[in-house]
Amino acid sequence: MQLEAQLAPYAALAATSRGRHHVEERSMARGEFQRDRDRVIHCTAFRRLEYKTQVFVNHEGDLFRTRLTHSIEVAQLGRSIARHLRLNEDLVEAISLAHDLGHTPFGHAGQDALNECMREYGGFEHNLQSLRVVDVLEERYGAFDGLNLTFETREGILKHCAEDVARTLGDVGERFLDHTQPSLEAQIANLADEIAYNNHDVDDGLRSGLITLDQLVEVPLFRRHFDEADRLYPQASERRRINETVRRMINALVLDLVAHSQANIAAAAPASIAEVRGGPQMIAYSESARLESLVLKRFLRDNLYQHYLVQRMSTKGRRIIRELFRSFMEDARLLPPQYQAKAEADRARAVADYISGMTDRYAMREHRRLFTVEET
Repeated sequence: MQLEAQLAPYAALAATSRGRHHVEERSMARGEFQRDRDRVIHCTAFRRLEYKTQVFVNHEGDLFRTRLTHSIEVAQLGRSIARHLRLNEDLVEAISLAHDLGHTPFGHAGQDALNECMREYGGFEHNLQSLRVVDVLEERYGAFDGLNLTFETREGILKHCAEDVARTLGDVGERFLDHTQPSLEAQIANLADEIAYNNHDVDDGLRSGLITLDQLVEVPLFRRHFDEADRLYPQASERRRINETVRRMINALVLDLVAHSQANIAAAAPASIAEVRGGPQMIAYSESARLESLVLKRFLRDNLYQHYLVQRMSTKGRRIIRELFRSFMEDARLLPPQYQAKAEADRARAVADYISGMTDRYAMREHRRLFTVEET
């Protein structure tokens, strides 16, 4: 167990957590944020992440990242940053592992399609859905719905939120109304997510052949570290030099984030987590690193995420989502029994819960069951 007495005075402490909606007896063996992490790891939605798209649909290759491997990578980066800053590693890990629990099948294309389907019914956003998963949808405990996570973990899961929605969310929505900050641990998880998906999408994009080294060396952040790997290991295979480059990019961004965040914290001089919440955002890159990261993000958007082969699969995914939604809305009897019961109160939200919980391959299989007549 991380010793909270060794943490910075402005760190989030399990001992002074704002608690859980449903009061539970504290564990003698684990801190409250450790319990949150363990509950996330053991929940159904976490296991499903293994078969949910990051960029490439699960069946397209065994080596590409999924939502599960991405979440683990975010947690590893987040813990390292938190340790450097004397912040609560357990809380960062719990947030990082939970942040994508509400993601749809087929990545952002699936989210966009489901949001379009839900436009007349309140919309759909995977960030809000992740909170809904841990607050309502998981069914593991006899005493309550959801996982009954601490306020601090739930706050970190909800990275952004419109004010009209925030008013419906109770305690975790308050900061979007009074324009305060979340904990530094939540801020870390947010940027660890960005570091992980930008840099690991470079790796997967090159591995897939959809982007090339010739293209990437035009990106300053990549070029600088690739040249360094090339200089140090000229005889190494291209794959090894790419691995060296990606890890050096990650390391450079993490070190910049730590150094700049330390300077921000020193300038703001918070004495407690309450002063963190009332202060400016403190976990941040330097301006030069932020701009380099932004150039990389734009490169990936233009050359990988909008690549015609990725778009073809995204188009298929959007069509599957739309057709499933339309069918279940027209006839709730097509839903599994537990969702039929929920659909009596709010059919659209029950359908969205069902579809968003699907893995890529389950969604494709469910679509075939509904729309394909197989000869016997």
